[in-house]
Amino acid sequence: MGTADAKTSRAEWGTRFGFLMAMIGAMVGAGNIWRFPYVMGENGGGAFVLAFLVLLFLLAVPGLMAEVALGRYTNKGVIGAFRDVLGPGGFVGLGVVVLLVNIALMSYYSPVIGWTLYYAVHSLLFTFTSTGFEAGPFMSDLFANSTLMIGLHTVVMASIAGILILGIRRGVERIVIFAVPALVLALVVMMVRGLTLDGASEGIAFAFGVEWEYLLYSQTWITALGQALFSTGLGWGIALTVGSYLREYDDVPLGGGVFTAIGESSIGILAALAIFPIVFAVGADPDAGAGLAFISLAQVFTEIPLGGLVAIVFFVGFFLATFTSGLLITEVSVTTLAEETRFDRTQTVLGVCGGIWLFGLPSAYSADILDYLDFVFGNWGLPLATLAIIGVIGWVVGPERIRLLAVNKNAGIYVGKWWDPVIKYVIPAVMIFIMAYFAYEQWGTQEMIGGMIVLATFPVIGYVIMSIVDNGRQPPETASVPGGDD
Repeated sequence: MGTADAKTSRAEWGTRFGFLMAMIGAMVGAGNIWRFPYVMGENGGGAFVLAFLVLLFLLAVPGLMAEVALGRYTNKGVIGAFRDVLGPGGFVGLGVVVLLVNIALMSYYSPVIGWTLYYAVHSLLFTFTSTGFEAGPFMSDLFANSTLMIGLHTVVMASIAGILILGIRRGVERIVIFAVPALVLALVVMMVRGLTLDGASEGIAFAFGVEWEYLLYSQTWITALGQALFSTGLGWGIALTVGSYLREYDDVPLGGGVFTAIGESSIGILAALAIFPIVFAVGADPDAGAGLAFISLAQVFTEIPLGGLVAIVFFVGFFLATFTSGLLITEVSVTTLAEETRFDRTQTVLGVCGGIWLFGLPSAYSADILDYLDFVFGNWGLPLATLAIIGVIGWVVGPERIRLLAVNKNAGIYVGKWWDPVIKYVIPAVMIFIMAYFAYEQWGTQEMIGGMIVLATFPVIGYVIMSIVDNGRQPPETASVPGGDD
């Protein structure tokens, strides 16, 4: 990476609605539509929702505010933001850690988007209501066809590249302002249809019946913590990147924190209201875990009136949820590398998407590899990235400073001093706990070894790269201005 010649002025979100939809679109993905309903049903229903909301607003919301504020404070991508705060040199490699985790995450998330695309296409073909359809063999045949899986992965990354080339306003913003409302509408339509079926009340009772004893179980809180932190994308660099494109008068606490959390949690709860009434109405298995959307739900559409249309609504909405989050995850690397190299946006997009496509081939080829990487990066890579971002904000910039200069700037909701210790002590401690807990739980396994390799090597790789790169950089006053697309 080197210093580029001067580029055009930095892009901004065209509207506040575009910024809000970008935040929601980035955070709402497979974790909300696929994972939230079944973990909710398995962990005490309403009791889990209560635990989830408590942790969401105590930890994830303050963390999201901090990450968005760092982007606004520096007006830079991940590496540029870390350099502004830490000064040039090897410690900017903490930004490289975030970038590496982000690219790794997207490399195995792209095949998941491919699954939802495949199901969306087949819903339009009315496959799920055809005679003799069986959900289990249908999914098994998909996973067994490595050529098809790689093809879907390729289509997904090519589509993401095409949109990102258009830029922030003409590409990303135009997609999310339509895709996110369309997702919500799809879930509402499905919920209304499901609630009219006989037996729907059993589904509501399963999902939302409060079993208070679950609040006494540590597993409930650990599961809720994982859902609250990782379904919001805290520490992935997404909120930082989105925040770096904020306009002068946009609101960080309301838009970057509270609104995002309410929207993210509401869509998860809405998904449960849409899924469980239908599952129970036809007597399908509500305890199918990760297979709830792809197996249990896929096999019930043939048994309900207008099932073919309901399948289209659900799977197209599911695809939109995963695709918009993939779009914003990829934008993190595009924004950062466009700033750090001599390449223009088109060249950067093609390079980033090509690299993710290449790294994603193993996960597209084998669902077992995908599951392994998801476990390793979900339990060690993402907490490490979150620790890097929140640690720098809490211990280098200082929570009070960034709260006064960026968080409360033009804010509709004033954030008080309570926020400072949450950022400086609580969130870093929680990230360390998560990594230690899963190291203990998985001691001696291949997953634990993979996690330890990530923890040991990513910071070293980042330090070495930025020591070399920043040593050869031109003086800061000749550095490039990030590229725009207006």
